[in-house]
Amino acid sequence: MLIEIRDLTKVYDTGKVQVNALRGVDLAVDEGDFVAIMGPSGSGKTTFMNVLGCLDRPTDGSYSFEGRQVETLTDGELADIRNRRMGFVFQNYSLLQQATALHNVELPLLYGHAPNRRKRALEALERLGVAERAHHRPTELSGGQQQRVAIARAIVNEPSIILADEPTGNLDSKTGKEVMGLFCDLNAQGITIVIVTHDDHVAAYCRRLVDFLDGRIVSDNHGAGKCDTAAAGDAGHTPARGIPPQDEPYDDASTEGEVTGQ
Repeated sequence: MLIEIRDLTKVYDTGKVQVNALRGVDLAVDEGDFVAIMGPSGSGKTTFMNVLGCLDRPTDGSYSFEGRQVETLTDGELADIRNRRMGFVFQNYSLLQQATALHNVELPLLYGHAPNRRKRALEALERLGVAERAHHRPTELSGGQQQRVAIARAIVNEPSIILADEPTGNLDSKTGKEVMGLFCDLNAQGITIVIVTHDDHVAAYCRRLVDFLDGRIVSDNHGAGKCDTAAAGDAGHTPARGIPPQDEPYDDASTEGEVTGQ
């Protein structure tokens, strides 16, 4: 079991009013799972992802990650988990604008004092098909290329889980499908993926759909997602492009018409 959460609560106290963002959440996530977190604004899904990603502490309840009780860990231990065991992907890419793609991908390795940083960062960029853009800054990249760089940064430390917050939100539908194809390939390689999304088309790729409402999980459904059907050769689905082989360069023409988010 990768994640086990029991009776998790999160209360924000503004001094005048208390906001119960999470109300007794229970959730277990196995290694290799592919989960979509959905719900309307104010449902608690973003707060839940912040707790899941060790960015915020719960008010009460228990959270076990890889057998460690997260609520008992120090700030330094939480930072180490975020750096070494989790990868993060955001809607707005969250790349340093003055740094090259290569330097952006190197950052988690730098913070973790890892050896062979440049080599590992280049390998991650190559794995995502954007190695030829290694020395370009984000303003010189399309939206799809920026998200590929962000995913390369998320996987460079070989995490056990990727947490993605609306990862296709700034992309056109074609590029969004390509990005979801990347997540399919990473999940097939054994990485657990949890995605927060408002988009039913994105959720359809996942094999598990968890719905939040008023700080509680109101449904938790399991089933085959598009990633599974594409892997099985289902003629009813067109598989996303996914991660190209290392000898296949990324096709710039495929990004034509993307929303860059700049």
